[in-house]
Amino acid sequence: MPQKKNRVAIVGAGPAGMSCASALANHPDRFEVTLFDIASYTGGQATSISLDEARYGADWLNDGVQGGSPIFRHTFNFFRRYGYEPRPVKLQVAFGKGVENFFTNVFPSPLVDQQSDEIKKLGRVLKWIKRLFPILGLMPIKVIMKLFRFSEDFANKMVIPIMALFLGTGNQTPNVSAALLERLFDDPNMRLWEYDPDTLLQNQPTMYTFPNLGDFYRDWAADLASKGVDIRLNTPVEILKRDNHGITLRPRPTRPDSATAEAVLDDFCEMYDELVLSLPADEAKALLSKHATWRERYVLGGVAFYNDITITHSDSEYFNSIFETRYKPDLCAKGASATREEQIAFAKQQPSCRMDGWEGFAPMYFTHSFANAHQCIEMGFDCSNYQHQFRDRVGEGNPPLEPERHVYQTIYLDDRQKHLWTWESVNPDKIIAKKWWRQFGHRWQHYLRVVPGMMFINGKNRTTYAGAWTMVNMHEIACISGLAAAYRLGAAYEPFDDFAEDLFAKYLLVSHGVRYKRRQ
Repeated sequence: MPQKKNRVAIVGAGPAGMSCASALANHPDRFEVTLFDIASYTGGQATSISLDEARYGADWLNDGVQGGSPIFRHTFNFFRRYGYEPRPVKLQVAFGKGVENFFTNVFPSPLVDQQSDEIKKLGRVLKWIKRLFPILGLMPIKVIMKLFRFSEDFANKMVIPIMALFLGTGNQTPNVSAALLERLFDDPNMRLWEYDPDTLLQNQPTMYTFPNLGDFYRDWAADLASKGVDIRLNTPVEILKRDNHGITLRPRPTRPDSATAEAVLDDFCEMYDELVLSLPADEAKALLSKHATWRERYVLGGVAFYNDITITHSDSEYFNSIFETRYKPDLCAKGASATREEQIAFAKQQPSCRMDGWEGFAPMYFTHSFANAHQCIEMGFDCSNYQHQFRDRVGEGNPPLEPERHVYQTIYLDDRQKHLWTWESVNPDKIIAKKWWRQFGHRWQHYLRVVPGMMFINGKNRTTYAGAWTMVNMHEIACISGLAAAYRLGAAYEPFDDFAEDLFAKYLLVSHGVRYKRRQ
């Protein structure tokens, strides 16, 4: 007699839901998988938009998730499975506007010289945070800065912008757990680059840009469908019942064929054995509604979300007015060593294209702070400098396209502070796209309430959770969380890399309270 298949409903087709479905689809004899999403596409925030190639030099742009660090092993493994390749890039960043506020990871700046003692002290503090993690690690950054008597200039001009930009913590960065600061520089599984005691940031570390995410997620979805996964887009669901016998859902397609079909939907329901919620925590809580346990309400209710907007545009005049986009002699400190002299000589060159970046100063990531709110920032990207498809068009050894042909993104953080935003200065005729995003804040409470609480709700009541919000806002964590949810349901984890397997095991232990059993 054939074994009864477990019917699994996955709600949310972002990287977490897709990863979960992918692992379950490897066991067609054991699982029958249905993947729901209210959107018309898969990928969640990992999306692409079309561009005018004749004007901008490329016909697509990744407008949400753009790239990652070498630790993104699971993400890259999924890319390569479908013939896509992440591309290395030597990352150049520019923080602050004006000589007193500016520093970069390309050449020395007066601000770095002024803060040299505090940069070295931060290295010592990072070690203390690691040693005394349960105490210091959970403290918010603003408390750590005051506790160890760092200056406001160092905190506001260097530490907060770095964390906000690379960990996506936005204007909640002062309230972020200090553990994330330690992990940014020191944790072998999470760090983006090495801590540098002289300049704080490593000089032009290797990062990776993502392939066309729209194409990738379409190919991934098509493969899952070919393996039997029932993918239902434009379909919100309602939970009618959840108990020890299973889950009863009512799918509600947003495009019913007729009024009769819509009436039939009111009486239509489906039974599932397991539910995977790969949604933002507040949406998962709302979906559970009266069916949520007190533990689920407590843990899911501890995740705070903030509304940001990204404006994609080609207004180079505006972009240059709020960020430092070009090399200027007064932004540069003196060359006090051979290494510094080399960095300055590199930065002085007229930029020319390389397959992994640029010769000369051609920054890709930017921030600036507000004069009347020093802990709040705006972020920006010169996508034409960063994303590889633009460099491919320019060609190795050639100068960049004219600034007015570049594609820029400016990110305005937390709509409760929109009175600070400079978005009205963007030329409306040069706006390519506007998108609102809901980002979760990595507040210190998140690591006291949500992260340790996940193991007490995961796998209970026939419900498992997945998403970057369960730990850190990274595409890689989203993928791992989906694989972990599938593992809890009985799917195999397919090891392909020792580093990736170790990170998966750590996530599984923290978020599910389950030890990973390595294959012999």
